[in-house]
Amino acid sequence: MKTKYDVLGIGNAIVDILTHVEEEFLIREGLTKGSMQLVDEPTAATLYDKLGQAIECSGGSAANTVAGLAALGSRTAFIGKVRNDQLGRIFRHDIQALGADFPTPAAENGPTTAYCQVLVTPDAERTMCTYLGACVNLTETDIDPDLVQNAAITYLEGYLWDPDAAKAAFRKAIRLAHQAGGKVALSLSDPFCVTRHKEEFLSLVKEDIDILFANEEEILTLYGTRDLDEASHRAREDCDIAVITRSEKGCRIVNGGNGGNLLDIAARPVHALVDTTGAGDMFAAGFLYGLTRGDDLATCGRMGNLLAGEVITHLGARPDIDLKSFLDENLENNLA
Repeated sequence: MKTKYDVLGIGNAIVDILTHVEEEFLIREGLTKGSMQLVDEPTAATLYDKLGQAIECSGGSAANTVAGLAALGSRTAFIGKVRNDQLGRIFRHDIQALGADFPTPAAENGPTTAYCQVLVTPDAERTMCTYLGACVNLTETDIDPDLVQNAAITYLEGYLWDPDAAKAAFRKAIRLAHQAGGKVALSLSDPFCVTRHKEEFLSLVKEDIDILFANEEEILTLYGTRDLDEASHRAREDCDIAVITRSEKGCRIVNGGNGGNLLDIAARPVHALVDTTGAGDMFAAGFLYGLTRGDDLATCGRMGNLLAGEVITHLGARPDIDLKSFLDENLENNLA
Protein backbone atom coordinates (compact mmCIF):
# COMPACT_ATOMS: atom_id res chain seq x y z
CA MET A 1 0.00 0.00 0.00
CA LYS A 2 1.64 3.22 -1.19
CA THR A 3 0.75 6.10 1.11
CA LYS A 4 1.61 9.74 1.73
CA TYR A 5 1.82 9.22 5.50
CA ASP A 6 3.29 6.45 7.63
CA VAL A 7 1.11 7.35 10.59
CA LEU A 8 -1.86 9.64 11.09
CA GLY A 9 -2.65 10.40 14.73
CA ILE A 10 -6.10 11.41 15.94
CA GLY A 11 -6.42 12.64 19.49
CA ASN A 12 -6.67 15.45 21.98
CA ALA A 13 -4.70 18.58 21.10
CA ILE A 14 -3.48 19.64 24.53
CA VAL A 15 -0.83 21.93 25.97
CA ASP A 16 0.88 20.34 28.98
CA ILE A 17 1.67 22.41 32.07
CA LEU A 18 4.30 20.48 34.04
CA THR A 19 4.93 21.16 37.73
CA HIS A 20 6.80 19.37 40.53
CA VAL A 21 4.70 18.74 43.64
CA GLU A 22 5.00 16.77 46.87
CA GLU A 23 2.71 13.81 47.51
CA GLU A 24 1.03 15.79 50.31
CA PHE A 25 -0.26 18.20 47.66
CA LEU A 26 -2.08 15.36 45.88
CA ILE A 27 -3.61 14.22 49.17
CA ARG A 28 -4.82 17.73 50.05
CA GLU A 29 -6.41 18.14 46.62
CA GLY A 30 -8.02 14.69 46.70
CA LEU A 31 -6.14 13.49 43.62
CA THR A 32 -5.40 9.81 42.92
CA LYS A 33 -1.69 9.46 42.31
CA GLY A 34 -0.85 8.24 38.82
CA SER A 35 -4.29 8.88 37.39
CA MET A 36 -5.70 11.18 34.74
CA GLN A 37 -8.93 12.92 35.63
CA LEU A 38 -11.04 15.34 33.66
CA VAL A 39 -11.82 18.70 35.25
CA ASP A 40 -13.88 21.71 34.23
CA GLU A 41 -12.33 25.10 33.51
CA PRO A 42 -13.00 26.67 36.95
CA THR A 43 -11.46 23.65 38.70
CA ALA A 44 -8.45 23.73 36.38
CA ALA A 45 -7.98 27.45 37.02
CA THR A 46 -8.23 27.01 40.80
CA LEU A 47 -5.64 24.21 40.73
CA TYR A 48 -3.32 26.25 38.51
CA ASP A 49 -3.37 29.11 41.02
CA LYS A 50 -2.04 26.73 43.71
CA LEU A 51 0.92 25.54 41.66
CA GLY A 52 4.44 26.84 41.60
CA GLN A 53 6.76 27.37 38.64
CA ALA A 54 5.64 25.42 35.57
CA ILE A 55 6.81 24.48 32.09
CA GLU A 56 4.38 24.73 29.18
CA CYS A 57 4.79 22.48 26.14
CA SER A 58 2.56 20.89 23.54
CA GLY A 59 1.17 17.52 24.55
CA GLY A 60 -1.72 15.12 24.13
CA SER A 61 -1.10 11.39 23.90
CA ALA A 62 -1.49 10.75 20.17
CA ALA A 63 0.11 14.11 19.38
CA ASN A 64 3.17 13.12 21.44
CA THR A 65 3.43 9.88 19.47
CA VAL A 66 3.14 11.77 16.17
CA ALA A 67 5.77 14.24 17.37
CA GLY A 68 8.13 11.39 18.21
CA LEU A 69 7.56 9.74 14.84
CA ALA A 70 8.14 13.05 13.02
CA ALA A 71 11.37 13.56 14.93
CA LEU A 72 12.49 10.09 13.77
CA GLY A 73 11.82 11.05 10.15
CA SER A 74 8.47 9.34 9.61
CA ARG A 75 5.85 10.95 7.41
CA THR A 76 3.14 12.01 9.83
CA ALA A 77 -0.08 13.98 10.19
CA PHE A 78 -2.36 14.83 13.10
CA ILE A 79 -6.06 15.56 13.53
CA GLY A 80 -7.16 17.33 16.71
CA LYS A 81 -9.08 20.44 17.74
CA VAL A 82 -7.67 23.66 19.15
CA ARG A 83 -9.11 27.14 19.58
CA ASN A 84 -7.58 30.08 17.74
CA ASP A 85 -5.93 31.39 20.92
CA GLN A 86 -2.44 31.58 22.41
CA LEU A 87 -2.29 27.95 23.55
CA GLY A 88 -3.77 26.80 20.24
CA ARG A 89 -1.08 28.65 18.32
CA ILE A 90 1.63 27.17 20.58
CA PHE A 91 0.33 23.67 19.90
CA ARG A 92 0.14 24.18 16.12
CA HIS A 93 3.61 25.70 15.92
CA ASP A 94 5.22 22.93 17.96
CA ILE A 95 3.84 19.97 16.02
CA GLN A 96 4.37 21.56 12.62
CA ALA A 97 7.93 22.57 13.52
CA LEU A 98 8.72 18.87 13.90
CA GLY A 99 7.49 18.19 10.37
CA ALA A 100 4.00 16.81 11.01
CA ASP A 101 1.06 18.02 8.94
CA PHE A 102 -1.72 19.51 11.07
CA PRO A 103 -4.45 20.84 8.77
CA THR A 104 -7.39 20.70 11.23
CA PRO A 105 -8.88 24.23 11.31
CA ALA A 106 -8.89 26.01 14.67
CA ALA A 107 -12.21 26.92 16.26
CA GLU A 108 -12.96 30.64 16.25
CA ASN A 109 -15.32 30.46 19.22
CA GLY A 110 -16.36 28.11 22.00
CA PRO A 111 -14.09 26.58 24.67
CA THR A 112 -10.43 27.55 24.84
CA THR A 113 -7.60 25.22 23.82
CA ALA A 114 -7.24 22.24 26.17
CA TYR A 115 -4.52 22.04 28.76
CA CYS A 116 -3.31 19.32 31.10
CA GLN A 117 -1.75 20.04 34.48
CA VAL A 118 0.88 17.34 34.93
CA LEU A 119 1.84 17.05 38.59
CA VAL A 120 5.16 15.24 38.98
CA THR A 121 5.98 13.80 42.42
CA PRO A 122 9.55 13.11 43.66
CA ASP A 123 9.31 9.46 42.53
CA ALA A 124 8.75 10.74 38.94
CA GLU A 125 5.14 9.52 38.85
CA ARG A 126 2.75 11.89 37.10
CA THR A 127 -0.81 12.73 38.05
CA MET A 128 -2.82 14.58 35.44
CA CYS A 129 -5.77 16.95 35.63
CA THR A 130 -7.05 17.68 32.16
CA TYR A 131 -9.35 20.44 30.98
CA LEU A 132 -10.44 19.23 27.55
CA GLY A 133 -11.68 22.59 26.28
CA ALA A 134 -11.77 22.74 22.50
CA CYS A 135 -10.91 19.01 22.24
CA VAL A 136 -14.52 18.07 22.89
CA ASN A 137 -15.52 19.85 19.70
CA LEU A 138 -13.74 17.39 17.40
CA THR A 139 -16.43 16.01 15.09
CA GLU A 140 -16.83 13.88 11.99
CA THR A 141 -16.38 16.97 9.82
CA ASP A 142 -12.80 17.29 11.12
CA ILE A 143 -11.91 13.83 9.77
CA ASP A 144 -10.34 14.60 6.40
CA PRO A 145 -10.88 11.53 4.16
CA ASP A 146 -7.76 12.36 2.16
CA LEU A 147 -5.58 12.23 5.27
CA VAL A 148 -7.01 8.94 6.52
CA GLN A 149 -7.00 7.18 3.16
CA ASN A 150 -3.38 8.17 2.59
CA ALA A 151 -2.05 6.84 5.90
CA ALA A 152 -0.57 3.37 6.34
CA ILE A 153 -1.62 3.41 10.01
CA THR A 154 -4.29 5.54 11.69
CA TYR A 155 -3.46 5.81 15.39
CA LEU A 156 -6.34 6.57 17.77
CA GLU A 157 -6.11 7.88 21.32
CA GLY A 158 -8.41 6.18 23.83
CA TYR A 159 -8.74 9.37 25.87
CA LEU A 160 -10.77 10.89 23.02
CA TRP A 161 -13.48 8.24 23.39
CA ASP A 162 -15.25 10.31 26.08
CA PRO A 163 -17.20 12.84 23.93
CA ASP A 164 -19.93 11.32 21.73
CA ALA A 165 -19.01 13.50 18.74
CA ALA A 166 -15.41 12.26 18.94
CA LYS A 167 -16.60 8.64 19.02
CA ALA A 168 -18.42 9.29 15.76
CA ALA A 169 -15.24 10.86 14.37
CA PHE A 170 -13.25 7.77 15.36
CA ARG A 171 -15.74 5.44 13.72
CA LYS A 172 -15.58 7.46 10.51
CA ALA A 173 -11.77 7.32 10.54
CA ILE A 174 -11.80 3.56 11.18
CA ARG A 175 -14.17 3.00 8.28
CA LEU A 176 -12.15 5.16 5.88
CA ALA A 177 -8.85 3.59 6.92
CA HIS A 178 -10.02 0.02 6.39
CA GLN A 179 -11.72 0.88 3.10
CA ALA A 180 -8.37 2.20 1.85
CA GLY A 181 -6.47 -0.87 3.04
CA GLY A 182 -4.83 0.86 6.01
CA LYS A 183 -4.36 -0.42 9.55
CA VAL A 184 -5.98 1.04 12.66
CA ALA A 185 -4.12 1.27 15.98
CA LEU A 186 -5.61 2.18 19.35
CA SER A 187 -3.98 3.24 22.59
CA LEU A 188 -6.10 2.41 25.66
CA SER A 189 -4.59 5.52 27.32
CA ASP A 190 -5.50 5.04 31.01
CA PRO A 191 -7.00 2.38 33.32
CA PHE A 192 -9.74 4.79 34.41
CA CYS A 193 -10.54 5.43 30.74
CA VAL A 194 -10.78 1.66 30.18
CA THR A 195 -13.08 1.28 33.19
CA ARG A 196 -15.41 4.00 31.87
CA HIS A 197 -15.69 2.43 28.42
CA LYS A 198 -14.87 -1.24 29.01
CA GLU A 199 -17.64 -2.84 26.97
CA GLU A 200 -17.26 -0.38 24.10
CA PHE A 201 -13.48 -0.85 24.06
CA LEU A 202 -13.83 -4.64 24.08
CA SER A 203 -16.13 -4.45 21.07
CA LEU A 204 -13.89 -1.93 19.34
CA VAL A 205 -10.74 -4.01 19.84
CA LYS A 206 -12.40 -7.20 18.63
CA GLU A 207 -14.10 -5.73 15.57
CA ASP A 208 -12.07 -2.73 14.39
CA ILE A 209 -8.55 -2.57 15.83
CA ASP A 210 -5.53 -4.12 14.14
CA ILE A 211 -2.83 -2.93 16.57
CA LEU A 212 -3.53 -2.40 20.28
CA PHE A 213 -1.29 -0.49 22.70
CA ALA A 214 -1.83 -0.81 26.45
CA ASN A 215 0.14 -0.85 29.65
CA GLU A 216 -0.16 -3.85 31.96
CA GLU A 217 -2.86 -2.36 34.18
CA GLU A 218 -4.93 -1.25 31.18
CA ILE A 219 -4.91 -4.67 29.50
CA LEU A 220 -5.78 -6.40 32.79
CA THR A 221 -8.65 -3.96 33.32
CA LEU A 222 -9.91 -4.44 29.78
CA TYR A 223 -10.15 -8.22 30.12
CA GLY A 224 -11.24 -8.26 33.77
CA THR A 225 -8.38 -10.40 35.06
CA ARG A 226 -5.24 -10.09 37.19
CA ASP A 227 -3.43 -12.72 35.09
CA LEU A 228 -1.29 -11.19 32.35
CA ASP A 229 -1.06 -14.49 30.46
CA GLU A 230 -4.85 -14.75 30.36
CA ALA A 231 -5.15 -11.14 29.14
CA SER A 232 -2.48 -11.80 26.52
CA HIS A 233 -4.37 -14.86 25.26
CA ARG A 234 -7.58 -12.83 24.99
CA ALA A 235 -5.80 -10.03 23.14
CA ARG A 236 -4.25 -12.54 20.74
CA GLU A 237 -7.76 -13.64 19.77
CA ASP A 238 -9.02 -10.09 19.29
CA CYS A 239 -6.41 -8.27 17.17
CA ASP A 240 -3.40 -8.82 14.92
CA ILE A 241 -0.87 -7.23 17.27
CA ALA A 242 -1.19 -6.23 20.92
CA VAL A 243 1.69 -4.43 22.59
CA ILE A 244 1.75 -4.34 26.39
CA THR A 245 4.18 -1.99 28.11
CA ARG A 246 5.42 -3.11 31.54
CA SER A 247 7.55 -0.22 32.86
CA GLU A 248 10.94 -1.52 34.08
CA LYS A 249 10.02 -5.02 32.80
CA GLY A 250 10.01 -3.81 29.20
CA CYS A 251 7.16 -4.92 26.96
CA ARG A 252 5.22 -7.94 25.76
CA ILE A 253 4.22 -8.27 22.11
CA VAL A 254 1.26 -10.51 21.38
CA ASN A 255 1.20 -11.55 17.73
CA GLY A 256 -2.19 -12.87 16.76
CA GLY A 257 -1.37 -13.04 13.07
CA ASN A 258 1.63 -15.38 13.13
CA GLY A 259 0.97 -18.49 15.14
CA GLY A 260 -0.04 -16.50 18.19
CA ASN A 261 3.44 -16.21 19.69
CA LEU A 262 4.40 -13.96 22.62
CA LEU A 263 7.56 -11.88 22.74
CA ASP A 264 8.83 -10.46 26.04
CA ILE A 265 11.38 -7.71 25.38
CA ALA A 266 13.51 -6.50 28.29
CA ALA A 267 13.85 -2.80 29.01
CA ARG A 268 17.14 -0.95 29.06
CA PRO A 269 18.04 0.05 32.65
CA VAL A 270 17.24 3.67 33.47
CA HIS A 271 19.55 5.41 35.93
CA ALA A 272 18.08 8.91 36.09
CA LEU A 273 14.30 8.74 36.39
CA VAL A 274 12.87 12.27 36.18
CA ASP A 275 9.29 12.15 34.88
CA THR A 276 7.23 9.27 33.49
CA THR A 277 5.04 11.60 31.40
CA GLY A 278 4.86 10.42 27.80
CA ALA A 279 6.59 7.05 28.30
CA GLY A 280 3.76 5.13 26.64
CA ASP A 281 3.42 7.73 23.90
CA MET A 282 7.11 7.58 23.02
CA PHE A 283 7.07 3.78 23.20
CA ALA A 284 4.31 3.79 20.57
CA ALA A 285 6.40 6.15 18.43
CA GLY A 286 9.37 3.81 18.47
CA PHE A 287 7.27 0.72 17.84
CA LEU A 288 5.31 2.27 14.96
CA TYR A 289 8.50 3.69 13.46
CA GLY A 290 9.92 0.20 13.21
CA LEU A 291 6.66 -1.34 12.05
CA THR A 292 6.13 1.12 9.20
CA ARG A 293 9.64 0.60 7.88
CA GLY A 294 9.27 -3.18 7.92
CA ASP A 295 11.28 -4.20 10.99
CA ASP A 296 10.44 -7.42 12.81
CA LEU A 297 8.30 -7.17 15.92
CA ALA A 298 11.17 -7.80 18.33
CA THR A 299 13.11 -4.88 16.86
CA CYS A 300 9.99 -2.71 17.02
CA GLY A 301 9.65 -3.57 20.70
CA ARG A 302 13.28 -2.71 21.41
CA MET A 303 12.85 0.64 19.65
CA GLY A 304 9.82 1.37 21.77
CA ASN A 305 11.64 0.42 24.97
CA LEU A 306 14.60 2.61 24.09
CA LEU A 307 12.51 5.71 23.45
CA ALA A 308 10.32 5.15 26.51
CA GLY A 309 13.43 4.69 28.65
CA GLU A 310 14.91 7.92 27.31
CA VAL A 311 11.87 10.17 27.66
CA ILE A 312 11.53 9.42 31.37
CA THR A 313 14.99 10.91 31.96
CA HIS A 314 13.59 14.29 30.84
CA LEU A 315 10.86 16.55 32.15
CA GLY A 316 7.91 16.41 29.76
CA ALA A 317 6.74 14.09 27.01
CA ARG A 318 9.04 15.23 24.22
CA PRO A 319 12.78 14.92 24.95
CA ASP A 320 14.90 17.72 23.57
CA ILE A 321 17.42 15.47 21.84
CA ASP A 322 17.99 14.10 18.36
CA LEU A 323 15.77 11.02 18.65
CA LYS A 324 16.94 9.52 15.35
CA SER A 325 20.60 9.68 16.35
CA PHE A 326 19.79 8.34 19.81
CA LEU A 327 17.93 5.38 18.36
CA ASP A 328 20.61 4.62 15.78
CA GLU A 329 23.36 4.77 18.40
CA ASN A 330 21.60 2.61 20.99
CA LEU A 331 19.66 0.05 18.97
CA GLU A 332 22.64 -2.11 18.01
CA ASN A 333 23.74 -2.46 21.64
CA ASN A 334 20.17 -3.19 22.71
CA LEU A 335 19.97 -5.97 20.11
CA ALA A 336 23.07 -7.64 21.44
